[in-house]
Amino acid sequence: MTPSSIPNGRKLAVLLVIDPNGNRTRAPIGQVPFRIGRQPESDLVIRDSRVSRQHARIVMEGGDYVLEDTHSRHGTLVNGARIERHRLQDSDRIEFGFPDSTQLIFKLEDGGPSRLLDSVSGAESVPGITAGPAQNLAKLRAVLEMARAVEMSGTTREVLAALVDAALAITGMERGFLLVKQGGELEMRVARDRYGRPLPENDLRVPRSVIQRALQRRRELLSMNFETHDEGFAAGHSIADLDLRSVISVPLVRIRTTDSDATNILASAGETAGVLYMDSRIGAADLSAGNRELLQALAIEASTILENARLLEEERAKQRMEEELNVARTIQRSLLPRQLPAGGWFRAAGSSLASHQVGGDYFDVFPAGESAWATVVADVSGKGVSSALLATLLQGAFLATAAGAPAIETIERINRFLGDRTEGEKYATIFYSWMTREGSLSYINAGHCPPLLVRNCGELESLKATAMPVGMFSEAAFAAATVQLSAGDKVVVYSDGVTEARDRNGEFFGATRLREIAVHHAAGSCQELHAAIQDAVVAFTEGAPQADDITLVVIEYRPA
Repeated sequence: MTPSSIPNGRKLAVLLVIDPNGNRTRAPIGQVPFRIGRQPESDLVIRDSRVSRQHARIVMEGGDYVLEDTHSRHGTLVNGARIERHRLQDSDRIEFGFPDSTQLIFKLEDGGPSRLLDSVSGAESVPGITAGPAQNLAKLRAVLEMARAVEMSGTTREVLAALVDAALAITGMERGFLLVKQGGELEMRVARDRYGRPLPENDLRVPRSVIQRALQRRRELLSMNFETHDEGFAAGHSIADLDLRSVISVPLVRIRTTDSDATNILASAGETAGVLYMDSRIGAADLSAGNRELLQALAIEASTILENARLLEEERAKQRMEEELNVARTIQRSLLPRQLPAGGWFRAAGSSLASHQVGGDYFDVFPAGESAWATVVADVSGKGVSSALLATLLQGAFLATAAGAPAIETIERINRFLGDRTEGEKYATIFYSWMTREGSLSYINAGHCPPLLVRNCGELESLKATAMPVGMFSEAAFAAATVQLSAGDKVVVYSDGVTEARDRNGEFFGATRLREIAVHHAAGSCQELHAAIQDAVVAFTEGAPQADDITLVVIEYRPA
């Protein structure tokens, strides 16, 4: 329902708000629907955790005010009877469904005398009059309600609103604004008047730039002063022109918790989290000794709330990032070959283990025509998400380029593709080979770790680099080499994460161990050799975290 103003000429409808201590305040019903509840956006906020967030509302119907219960938890009572809808009459008493609750008295006023009687009969604070016991109890209750909101509320905004209400009750100010530093600017979080009603942001007529400069120049923790000649005001315009009799600005310092769980208050201007600004057009602020301590405690509480909210948001962002990385890891794993040829003249076994959630290594094995198989292993420079994305992009480019194209032409295209997209800031080492049915193995080693050619008799050869890594120079030249395989010969292709795997003492697995395992299992199948290397790396590292991805592919020539 869109809020509508009350027609001119009608009597003024107000709610006299009587708290459990007997203190009275007055809340005019300026527009309808008039929302009542614990929610900070309500037109009348009841600071009691037992009141529902949206407890009731007042609407206009046929020229009369009608009170509606909005499915509250404890119900709404009028003159002691529970109601769902009730046409309000002058002096109706409204309660919230439990003993010792705040009471509302609905009044239709002509203005003047009625308001004066309410002020005299209640304990509402009057600027310039010394606080008595009733006012002190009201301040204590405001602080307790704020503490209850901290304990019971599920939203940071609601807790901060309760804190502003408590600060206004303590100081007797009319309006309160809580602003938080975001990216060097002050962002409005709460704007309320002394009756708990939300205010539009433009009600803060003091330029935020002025508050920001005062925040930077402050000399004490509690308050700040504005200079009437501050350059944030237009020429001939100053604080005095705003008709403000009193202004309080309380810096909110950053609160940090150390590893020892001790709380540190960082009071320098650069470590300020925001400001609690209050002003009044009626009277001077009450900053007697006890009130200063209460206000100081509220400022520290606000700072703690803001810091906790920041840490919670960081934790949520971290969780979202973890979830996204888990999805990326699942996608990346799904791009690896699900099945490798285990029978026939060409056989293969392979695996890739990322050192982080996602990895920069990639391998694939695929048919290269009717009588050949291609094998590619790539290692993108760097770590993290950027390398993982580039590895995935590289895989797609390889599949799109390699089909039917000569090997050298394929690598040249990949080189240009990578260089154009990373402008030389990223590169990749690649081992790309193709094996024919006759046992001819041709390969291009673009700066990759030299694979081991394991002869069936136990002899080892290294397939050294034939070119530089791809992505460094767009016009780089690439050359291929060829070796002839015999039955049972195998090629071990690996990333540097294998030989540079570290144990808990920081020692490398090394190329020597890899060669010893290859010689020992030279007569076995490619699956046996792959499993033996894998097991040796796992036993060596003993679960120690690794700095690089571990990728291993073993291919075998096994003619009939």
